[in-house]
Amino acid sequence: MPRPPKHDELIESIYDAGLHPELWSDVVVMVNAFIGSQACGLISKDPVSKSGATHFYCGVDPHYIQLYSETYARYDPLARLPRYGEVRNIPDLVNFEEYRRGRFYQEWLRPQGYVDVANVVLEQSKSPCPMLLTVIPGREMLNAEQRARMQQSLVAHTSRALLINRAIERKQQRAIALADVVDRLSAGVILLDAACNIVHSNPAAETILTAADVLRSVSGRLVARSAEANLALRDIFRDPGEVAVAAAAGRKIPLRSDGGSYYIANVIALPSLLRDGATERTSAVGALFVWKAELDGRSCAGLVDRTFDLTPAELRVLQSIVEVGGVPETAIALGIAETTVKTHLHRVFAKTGVSRQADLVKLVAGFSNPLLH
Repeated sequence: MPRPPKHDELIESIYDAGLHPELWSDVVVMVNAFIGSQACGLISKDPVSKSGATHFYCGVDPHYIQLYSETYARYDPLARLPRYGEVRNIPDLVNFEEYRRGRFYQEWLRPQGYVDVANVVLEQSKSPCPMLLTVIPGREMLNAEQRARMQQSLVAHTSRALLINRAIERKQQRAIALADVVDRLSAGVILLDAACNIVHSNPAAETILTAADVLRSVSGRLVARSAEANLALRDIFRDPGEVAVAAAAGRKIPLRSDGGSYYIANVIALPSLLRDGATERTSAVGALFVWKAELDGRSCAGLVDRTFDLTPAELRVLQSIVEVGGVPETAIALGIAETTVKTHLHRVFAKTGVSRQADLVKLVAGFSNPLLH
């Protein structure tokens, strides 16, 4: 058996396990030595079904752990759980002589050479399967010193460490779920640090980066085809505060491919859920939400109409300019004179504040932002 740890050393290890659950196996060994017991474990028990799950343990043959889970948990007298923080061994809960005639003792505990078991509930919440510290003293009954060490020295600290475990687990689960959603998006999502190094990119973003047209990765750093876009990226992502300001303002960075296709990069303030939810804190300060401006005028017509108070005729011309092309093409598509198209187009320019058809396409591209649907 390892040397009994000092009290302060044990408490420090318990809180380390609160942050890193994989350390509970080592903590259980230390607790066993500290109490002076033969076996020890962290288990969860359902007081209704009497089923139990052993999460970490030492001092018990794995064969008996499996037998307990499959058969003997339901015969365990300690399935009648005490209140939080109260150490209870078998004589505290049942007639000891009757217990010695029962299956739990005769078929599970006695073959291992033990006579007593003690439990203490470690969770104050009304969990359907609370976590317990369970101890097998050895060939003797639980003594007063062992009981005191279980109750006075371990309960509060272990309880707090388990609460930390659960809080971190909940946050990680939400972060994983959010990251899964991000990876399923058809638009590209690129997380960037303060030097515009790529921290994470979803599959859609990988496709854009692989094409190496509007955006590419150079030694892990995001580089835009346009020098103007590059400057904007460096200015915005140099600081999380700048990212937050740009995101609040709805900042978009227009991108154009070598073939003339338009892309839009929307600046996103990184949610704390992604920033802090992972096991290790990410270096990302923000994200880009990138999509190709392949416009379906009908999908954003309502937003454009409400924003700029366009007439039905003006809206039809706007949609045609975006979807079909210039004035001659729009005239043919709508079956009207080019002069009529130009009249409506000038009114659209006046209402939207732009003066070129290319700028009009960019403006409408913003209304097709997937974030708005």
